[in-house]
Amino acid sequence: MTGVLAVGRRVRVVRDPEWDGPWMREFSGTIDGPPEAVRHSGARPGELMYWVVFGEPQYDADGDGPYRKAQIWDRYLVPEDG
Repeated sequence: MTGVLAVGRRVRVVRDPEWDGPWMREFSGTIDGPPEAVRHSGARPGELMYWVVFGEPQYDADGDGPYRKAQIWDRYLVPEDG
């Protein structure tokens, strides 16, 4: 993902094509805070994560939840039009 997503921006949370996650399905949400750097060995250089409020409660790939908000890495976020 290029650029920083603004607070209030609608996004689509997408699944990873290489594994069955990180969420059970794709869904919409809203950015709810400024980005933070991802500090994890699997992160890409400069990767960011955002707090996202979900349009409806969601379950993660392990079946845990329901969650209404979570920190999501930018590789799983696609800005929605409008």
